[in-house]
Amino acid sequence: MTISHVAIMAFERVSRLASIPALILATAAWLVTALPAAAVGLLRDPDIEHGLRELAFPILRAAGLNTNRVKVLVVNDSSFNAFVIDYNTIFINYGLILQVERADMLQAVIAHEAAHIANGHLARRAANFQSAQRFATLGTALAIVAAAAGAGEAAGGIAAGTSSSALRSFLSHTRAEESSADQSAASYLRWADISPKGMVDLQRSFAGQELLSHSLQDPYMRTHPMSRDRLRAAEAFLKANGDPSPPNPNADYWFARVKGKLSAFTRAPSWTFRRAPEEKERDIRLMREAAAHHQNRNLEKSLAAINGALEIRPDDPFYHELKGQILLENRRVEQAVAAYKRAVELAPRDSLILAGYGRALLGAGRAKEALEVLEAARARDYRNARLMQDLGLAYAQTGNNGMASVVTAERYAMQARFADAGIHAKRAIGLLPEGSPGWQRAQDVLIASERMQKRKR
Repeated sequence: MTISHVAIMAFERVSRLASIPALILATAAWLVTALPAAAVGLLRDPDIEHGLRELAFPILRAAGLNTNRVKVLVVNDSSFNAFVIDYNTIFINYGLILQVERADMLQAVIAHEAAHIANGHLARRAANFQSAQRFATLGTALAIVAAAAGAGEAAGGIAAGTSSSALRSFLSHTRAEESSADQSAASYLRWADISPKGMVDLQRSFAGQELLSHSLQDPYMRTHPMSRDRLRAAEAFLKANGDPSPPNPNADYWFARVKGKLSAFTRAPSWTFRRAPEEKERDIRLMREAAAHHQNRNLEKSLAAINGALEIRPDDPFYHELKGQILLENRRVEQAVAAYKRAVELAPRDSLILAGYGRALLGAGRAKEALEVLEAARARDYRNARLMQDLGLAYAQTGNNGMASVVTAERYAMQARFADAGIHAKRAIGLLPEGSPGWQRAQDVLIASERMQKRKR
């Protein structure tokens, strides 16, 4: 990867939409303010996202939400926060995941955010968007507009500028909504056999926050109004219902794995080496050590550690994916292809694993094979900007410059770089047969680009 010291997880700019038709819908809805220079990103990693799915599945099912459609994605932000801006995505800052102590506490956060979706609390945001605009620039105006317009599936962005009053205004919930979400979340946890102690301990962690100045409060506190009444209600629920939930080794395992991998790639290797021995699951400990050695550019020790994890879990696609990533970043391309191929065999529908396999095939000079794999990945995940970059390269290497320009234009549009998107869209229109699917996609990008540039004048 090309992003700073975090070698495995892909950071993405997120002021974008998942598809160009949705982009047209969004830009037709409202005027969008200028984007800030820096945007908050996502941490995309197949292992972490799978672990979050494992933790979220029983909650989403209890909430009556589509467990295949609603995703839990990690935000590249060290502060304690979680939020929703559309009906299909729960966003959780990596800082929150690292700070909570147990699986049931993280599941309580997921249940609370799922309740905001299930209870329809997003409906008021269409009106709130316009008032929020009056206060400050919104970094993800496009995504917010799409969500407010009902295009939840297309709203693949996260609001940037998390300290802005406009964003807080948009993301904030009323105390009535918080109380409603708490009640629903408690029910979800009970139906899913998850301990309600996590919900109580989560709220206890905010004790005294209301007494702090606004600038010192956690972002979660500022967007999710806390009160002693809410804590008392959670404690009353626990007292009334008890804690009949059985131990859940699967949830404990995936929580440890998600938290372990996040810490391994967001903290210094020296920290990981000090703390990894505390991990009771040997495969997770070895995975963390592999990540730390990789950051230290010690290929031999990194491979020894990940191979040790694979001896324990030989059919784990995510450990094979990590091995492929380590090999690819150390220019062991053919070995990386083999590792990714095995990962795909074990998880053929995982878009991030497919994207990594396609990238390895590109590195091996097998562009035609890479193109097929990358298109399959794109069909499952429109929110991966790195994938779009690789896909454009694959089209160029196979001689289809028209489609290379289309994909590049779409990638720039996703990143709100509309001038660049327009340039590549025009190039694609000139290269592709009029009326073809690619030509039509390029037209969509060009229309969006021209509209956005007019609005900025």
